Amino acid sequence: MNTETLRTFCLSLPEVTEDIKWGHDLCFLIAEKMFTVASLDSDGHCISFKCTPEKFAELIEAEGIIPAPYMARNQWVTLQRFDAIRDPEIKKLIRKSYELVVAKLPKKTQQEIASGKKKAAAKRRSR
Repeated sequence: MNTETLRTFCLSLPEVTEDIKWGHDLCFLIAEKMFTVASLDSDGHCISFKCTPEKFAELIEAEGIIPAPYMARNQWVTLQRFDAIRDPEIKKLIRKSYELVVAKLPKKTQQEIASGKKKAAAKRRSR
């Protein structure tokens, strides 16, 4: 996996948007909440995402995966390189991160995302 294939995958998930934050991090969001962050610099990490507490404990035992700086208390991990785990597993973990974030959103927002109405409503408001 690389940044472009990561971007393609994340944007394929329902209602996902992207944004550059902190000058060099490509953030993928659902309802303005981050679920995956990819570094556009080579500063020792390439991708971070949210996990369940159990998966967090498991992943940080693997070589090339560390607790995410500033976000470890929220069960985020950082892959220091894309080949720390295989691509299908990365996609599975990112999808789970997306689902964990969606599950914390208000029920109305969850329903809008599920029905695909969120983007349509945002477009109407921006006119």
